[in-house]
Amino acid sequence: MNIRSAKSTDARVILNFIKELAEYEEALHCVNATEEDIVSSLFSDHSTAKAIICEVDNCPVGYAVYFYNYSTWLGKNGLYLEDLYVTPSYRSSGAGKLLMKTLANKAIQKGCGRFEWSVLYWNQPAIDFYHHIGAEEQSEWRIYRLTGQALHNFALGV
Repeated sequence: MNIRSAKSTDARVILNFIKELAEYEEALHCVNATEEDIVSSLFSDHSTAKAIICEVDNCPVGYAVYFYNYSTWLGKNGLYLEDLYVTPSYRSSGAGKLLMKTLANKAIQKGCGRFEWSVLYWNQPAIDFYHHIGAEEQSEWRIYRLTGQALHNFALGV
């Protein structure tokens, strides 16, 4: 099992993993990304997000997408995990843990003050895994989001 940085030629694999994750989360209808979107958003000169791939015998079995954010309270960058997915046949194989350890090491190497992510409230297997590795739920915060027309309306003052 090995972890490597994703390349633009991995766009199809990443998009397939995104769709598998969305299907697991019962939100496949929300995926609008195309392979071209993945190439542009993860691999162009202006990309702010990055991806890593977990492989077994050169076959992709999982991935993670992450980016760096900033904590004003710590005065340091943080690493934010946007997506973590391991294909069902490789769950409990150590692939997810290896992806997380790789990102934890990236956070340490970059001097980050924290490593954060979100999890759906009903995803008990993921919650159990996160507790197992020592992560603590941050229940005092709520996530808010502006998307689509609401985002445009707000930005334009409508």
